[in-house]
Amino acid sequence: MSNGSSITEFLLLAFADTRELQLLHFWLFLGIYLAALLANGLIITAIACDHHLHTPMYFFLLNLSLLDLGSISTTVPKAMANSLWDTRAISYTGCAAQVFLFFFLISAEYSLLTVMAYDRYVAICQPLHYGTLLGSRACVHMAAAAWGSGFLYAVLHTANTFSIPLCQGNALDQFFCEIPQILKLSCSDTYLREIFRAVLRIPSEQGRHKAFSMCLPHLAVVSLFISTAMFAHLKPPSISSPSLDLVVAVLYSVVPPAVNPLIYSMRNQELKEALRKLIQWTLHHQQ
Repeated sequence: MSNGSSITEFLLLAFADTRELQLLHFWLFLGIYLAALLANGLIITAIACDHHLHTPMYFFLLNLSLLDLGSISTTVPKAMANSLWDTRAISYTGCAAQVFLFFFLISAEYSLLTVMAYDRYVAICQPLHYGTLLGSRACVHMAAAAWGSGFLYAVLHTANTFSIPLCQGNALDQFFCEIPQILKLSCSDTYLREIFRAVLRIPSEQGRHKAFSMCLPHLAVVSLFISTAMFAHLKPPSISSPSLDLVVAVLYSVVPPAVNPLIYSMRNQELKEALRKLIQWTLHHQQ
């Protein structure tokens, strides 16, 4: 293959060779996917329907849930379909679309997590200025900037990735089209890397238990999300292996969208109350 234009499809990593293990993978990913859809969908509905939750923090949380739904829907359904139908193929166009959508949503989530950290900083350290610094217009602008920056990064990185000549076949050692795995197929002798950076503003503890209580859930998801994604893209080739790449990719592409609803709601009584009212209202209208 002289360049990428001669490739009509890519071959994704097969989770297993036996039919039983393929079906096990399908049902496992289906369970995770449905749980992520349900949890994020409930959060979106609760925030949209309960006017008590129409505040900056919940506005950003709604955007985060939308990004989580999009990112997990970009990768997991295709992996499930491949396991169910015993295939590894993804078209060249489909691979490019997957790279663009995933990078768009992940980059936007990085930016949004930064905005959410700033929101918590102002709420804890400058509470008297909260309404001024995080008014409705400012919140919309910050959310739009997060989505817009993600779109711009995705366009640039996708165009750059698929403009590189590919000479090392078409088999990807990953369950979805991931940029580092595509770059491994390039004609260059040097393993190319793309670098991700996230600027995160998180306040110091300042001797207050309240700060830790509010920020620890955010720190947990940011740490998992950023550390695994950076490791996937920056690790040296000498420690790269299909099994390690697979585990790391699952940690940053599948786990965060599934556990974000739990992390951001486990200590939030307002959100729990809104979800309880939503479930009661739904059950009442079904009777």
